[in-house]
Amino acid sequence: MHNKFGLDKLSFTRLINEALRRGGDFADIYFQYSINSEIIIQEDIVKNTSNSIALGVGIRVIDGEKTGYAFTNDLSWEKLIETAETASIIANSNSKIKIKGLNKHTVSLNLYDYKRNLVENSIKTQINLLRKAYESAKNFSPLIEKVSANLSSSITYITIANSEGLIISDSRPQVRIMVSSTANNGKTKTTATANNGGRYNIDFYLSQFTPEQIGKQASEEAIILLDARNAPMGEIPVVLDSSESGVMIHEAIGHPLELDSIRNKTSVMWDKLGQLVANSNVTIYDNPNISGFRGSYNIDDEGMTPNDTLLVENGKLVGFMNDYLNAKLMNQERNAHGRRQSYRYPPIPRMSNTILASGNYNPTEIIESVKYGILAKSFQGGMVNSTGKFTFSINLGYLIEDGKISSPIKNATLIGSNLEILKRIEMVGNDTQFFLGTCGKNGQSVPVTCGTPTLKISQMTVGGCNE
Repeated sequence: MHNKFGLDKLSFTRLINEALRRGGDFADIYFQYSINSEIIIQEDIVKNTSNSIALGVGIRVIDGEKTGYAFTNDLSWEKLIETAETASIIANSNSKIKIKGLNKHTVSLNLYDYKRNLVENSIKTQINLLRKAYESAKNFSPLIEKVSANLSSSITYITIANSEGLIISDSRPQVRIMVSSTANNGKTKTTATANNGGRYNIDFYLSQFTPEQIGKQASEEAIILLDARNAPMGEIPVVLDSSESGVMIHEAIGHPLELDSIRNKTSVMWDKLGQLVANSNVTIYDNPNISGFRGSYNIDDEGMTPNDTLLVENGKLVGFMNDYLNAKLMNQERNAHGRRQSYRYPPIPRMSNTILASGNYNPTEIIESVKYGILAKSFQGGMVNSTGKFTFSINLGYLIEDGKISSPIKNATLIGSNLEILKRIEMVGNDTQFFLGTCGKNGQSVPVTCGTPTLKISQMTVGGCNE
């Protein structure tokens, strides 16, 4: 248990019993201590540096379908008792659970090394690292007009205790370098971004993926876009490149398979369990226990050790991502997808690392199978509504003509519905890559990763501009 909170097992036990004083089925306590840093370099200077510390506790009481939640950043005993009392107000059941003590559990996974975390390095070390990314982007070409580079890093210590007798702690690092490059050739101005990071320490940027690579990647795409044509419009085959297309899987299929949307019947998938929802060559899973990934965790925010969760197997819908409350109400086995932004929020079912499994095709074979279509390389963003309909904006794409990649294209929008597109995935590549993101839901943001190999969709609506 982290001594940063100044509480022992007896104090945790007393707090849980106080939270359950009016009744309730379950109570838990989430303590968090975070150190966060952000650095921004623009116009050749360090424009901004910020450091912050977050320290607080959230207390939750569940009584049937009702949830009481309260939080505080005042860790005095009087305030902690008051927070527990506030969370307990929703409970009025006759069942009076009382726990006698907590059993300390040790984390069985070891997915990240927090001992050389970047945020606790000197500010000079962090600036020097970020400047390498900035200079690499700026010096890529004389046509690069503007560069913005951002480094965010953090370390978060948590301790979770609950009325089932659990007490467990974790220490979570997080780093990310993002670079935005703008190119200008006098006629056209274009912008592209690149980023990389995860639950790594400083060694990641020294040996695995350098800041220089991130800067070059952003500027390279911005330069290519200068010569890009407007995209064609119509119903045509679309190949999703493996580099960033995971974001489509995340949005179009990930959110509809979080169990709260299934329970509330707001998901288009709420009644599809056991049915074919995709082509038989499609298998999708969410796996929080991949070493170093941005969306990974040794325990979820309810203290449970995660496993790989199969969602779609050979086209059939076989599972959902859940947390304690929704798993209980839906009579499902828990699978450790209860996540929260911070101690200020209760946990809800969330994705972690959502991946469409590799297939058997070489990416070149997939391109060669398309007579006329487009390759979607990078994305600006997307939106999906509860009916499963989505729009995604392509930042950089390419025309495919007679089985070969030809001109770069821009101003393309992919339009469709998740059930329709999943069934139209005709070929699945063997070249899975991963894309880092921050996922928003119910006012909460959490770090995630999404991944796909190269995919061929037999037909998709592309909105663009006719030249």
